[in-house]
Amino acid sequence: MSTARERILEATAELLATKDALAISTRAICDRAKVGMPEIYRQFGDKEGLLTAVADIGFERFLANKRRNPLTDDPVADLRTAWDSHVAFALGNPHLYRLMFTPTGSAKPQAIKEAQALLLSVVERCREAGRLRTTPELAGQSILSANVGVCLMALSFPELFGGLDISQSVRDAVIGKVTGDEREDTRIGTATVLAQALVGTLTGTAPADGAAVDRLARALRPPVPSSDT
Repeated sequence: MSTARERILEATAELLATKDALAISTRAICDRAKVGMPEIYRQFGDKEGLLTAVADIGFERFLANKRRNPLTDDPVADLRTAWDSHVAFALGNPHLYRLMFTPTGSAKPQAIKEAQALLLSVVERCREAGRLRTTPELAGQSILSANVGVCLMALSFPELFGGLDISQSVRDAVIGKVTGDEREDTRIGTATVLAQALVGTLTGTAPADGAAVDRLARALRPPVPSSDT
């Protein structure tokens, strides 16, 4: 037979399936759990303590899903898989996810540290494979921050930010940046040459790479019309 504490937690989780934590009253929780109002305060201190306990249970589910992600020989691809599974959990559990990642009180779910550690283990594999541009800690913090931001925007403004293409775009940008897998922007070289040429013109000094400026000038000239036209 379940205890009063277990019934309260279960009732709160069930209510979170359809409404946000702030919209759930302690009376509704007690009625569903079939307990008196004082029981919440006896078990959890107050509603904030109850919601923190429910958030920790949410993290247990979240981490269990994460541990089921397959590991391949490509740790960067595994980071992308981890990102996508994170998004899938958020979209499937919107009210619980917001409770987990936007706690309103002073008590914070401690399982966030375990979530970060799990991500860090995948980032470490990238480092061991020579595919990490920054420290594992900064990479993990950057990825998780961006991942959570994408999810919260998708949940709060689905008509503007709910498209999976947005998630994939941010995913590839952030993971590509920390691992060095992003596509090189060839415009950077052109911009550098233009800047050098401008500095040379303004200061009266020769550009650092005169040949590069000449090549750029030729490339920017309009094409010569064909004699056949």
